[in-house]
Amino acid sequence: MSQLYRFDTVSEYNDFNNHDTLHPLVSVIDFSKAEMRTGKKMYFGLYCIILKDIACGNLKYGRHYYDYQEGTLVFISPGQVIDVQDKTEPYQPMGHGLVFHPDLIHGTSLARIQTEYSFFSYDTNEALHLSERERQIVLDCFSKIEFELKQSIDKHSKKLIASNIELFLNYCERFYDRQFITRENANRGILEQFEELLNDYFVSDKPQTNGLPSVAYFAEECNLSANYFGDLIKKETGKSAQEHIQLKLINIAKERIFEPNKSISQIAYELGFSYPQHFSRMFKEHVGSSPSEYRQEN
Repeated sequence: MSQLYRFDTVSEYNDFNNHDTLHPLVSVIDFSKAEMRTGKKMYFGLYCIILKDIACGNLKYGRHYYDYQEGTLVFISPGQVIDVQDKTEPYQPMGHGLVFHPDLIHGTSLARIQTEYSFFSYDTNEALHLSERERQIVLDCFSKIEFELKQSIDKHSKKLIASNIELFLNYCERFYDRQFITRENANRGILEQFEELLNDYFVSDKPQTNGLPSVAYFAEECNLSANYFGDLIKKETGKSAQEHIQLKLINIAKERIFEPNKSISQIAYELGFSYPQHFSRMFKEHVGSSPSEYRQEN
């Protein structure tokens, strides 16, 4: 089993890459300063964004592999284990990175990082592929953060550093939106797969055995993280993946309500509801009348 390198502090990651620690909670990394190394398995207790300028083996996160190619931006959040494989010969790391401790963002607007900046929860095989212009913007943002790190720490330091990180992440959000657009054909394939999986789920016995389907279930079937899958569906259709599931559920329920030999409770259980009253409540919220009323009216 390969050795696991743990990075719980910024100084530990700086030491690993031959960098001085200018600030205990944040650092901008120039990987060309690091010594030559082979592929490593690493645990991060930090936020880390890496822009690589050299191919350095296959990156494994969980069950998925990612071709760690040049010109891509990879987002790592605390608790993730990254394994760089198939790089047994020593190589010189090249590129740049931003690493910061979760304590840095406490009390700042960046505290929303796990909700609004959902790409921190994407799998590594859903990295951001940059154009040359976008790459330069990333490097400019890193440069501004590094400039502030080289100043004496005062009462303004945390706010200015956090503001520059927030600016950088806002650019990344824009670049991901662009990536969703430029990969429209691939995204359409995911949409078609989602629709097919939805249909297959409700014609099988999965609702009775597994209950109502979740966004995470369909994301896993498409080999995507739940956040990336949800963002893709939302940007392509204007509706969330959960809304798509509920609409499919309501449409199937409307069809089955017209089967006179089935009770409302039976239909609810067939669709995956544990309690018929939950089905009735959801149906009324979407349709405006209860299942029984809908049956009588039509």
